[in-house]
Amino acid sequence: MAEPLKNLYSPTFIKSLTTSLKKVYPAFNVKAFEKAVFDKEWENRELKQRMKHLAAVLHQYLTQNYKQDVGIIIEWVHYLKAHSNQQQSFEYLFLPEYIEMFGRDHVALSMKAIEEVTQYTSCEFAIRPFLDKDPEKIMQYMLKWSKHKNANVRRFSSEGCRPRLPWGMALKSFKKDPSLILPVLDNLKNDDSEYVRKSVANNLNDIAKDNPQVVIDIIKRWKGNSKNTDWIIKHGARTLLKKAHGEVLVLFDLHTLVRCEVKELTVNRKKIALGETLAFSFVLHTDPKANSKLRIEFAVYYMKGTGNSSRKLFKITEQTYEKGSSIIFNKKISFKDLTTRKHYPGKHKLSIVVNGNELMEKEFHVV
Repeated sequence: MAEPLKNLYSPTFIKSLTTSLKKVYPAFNVKAFEKAVFDKEWENRELKQRMKHLAAVLHQYLTQNYKQDVGIIIEWVHYLKAHSNQQQSFEYLFLPEYIEMFGRDHVALSMKAIEEVTQYTSCEFAIRPFLDKDPEKIMQYMLKWSKHKNANVRRFSSEGCRPRLPWGMALKSFKKDPSLILPVLDNLKNDDSEYVRKSVANNLNDIAKDNPQVVIDIIKRWKGNSKNTDWIIKHGARTLLKKAHGEVLVLFDLHTLVRCEVKELTVNRKKIALGETLAFSFVLHTDPKANSKLRIEFAVYYMKGTGNSSRKLFKITEQTYEKGSSIIFNKKISFKDLTTRKHYPGKHKLSIVVNGNELMEKEFHVV
């Protein structure tokens, strides 16, 4: 079993932290800090709680003057970058936590700190309370950072303003109206870094969930501009494609009227135990008269704890097939519980989907 992430904050890491901080802040009380970190509640704290605790203890053992402390933190980050092989450090996410906890009333200083800190450990979560409070003002910083020389800062300018950032607070104003985000994404649509472009695509996918027409309009503008923009819009449209949005399918040359057939859909068992794997196969017969561009997926209608079913779509492939072809597909579905999905016993359904059309289905039971 993998080591819990909270254990990254080990005594060895805390020792390295205090050693490096002492280099830039000689007055730092190492022994008192370490004692305060490893208090009687330390073992009971989970990852996020440990980050918050580290931020609070750091505040206690710096000067408690935010302007001075921001200066120390920036100098510390410069030291860490110069003495580390890491491009980004997950462990130092407690520094953005510090800015979020103690810097909300010092916007200019906090933005200066974020610009530096996010080059070493991402501030995508810490920026969100600032965006929530004053989106227009903070988005001016994000727009400026979208042209930053450092790829981590450029990526942050997109990632930090995603309306539905996973594990981050939702930005309700941006879910309602994402217009402030769009100039940032436009600046980044041909970025040299794939890391940055992936964030742009994820931001578009977030926007599409609440404002599909905004993304459709962007697809129309960006399509064919470059390989980079074509990849971004395809990845950014993935939720709309999964929903078989007719206009979006056509924009990617995936016509909803398909002249193909799915036959011989079989499952290796009609009853499967929780934790086991279901194997299935089917044959796709393409249009006998013309080549076809097909997006082939399978849908699973999962039984939920409420007794209702919930459809989940999985992509198999997308390509152009020659006319009159017959292709055999073999796939598997695991029913082992995940952190993101819990399985329940009951009737399930498997369906083969081509360009948004469910062409054949099969029932089975999880017991």
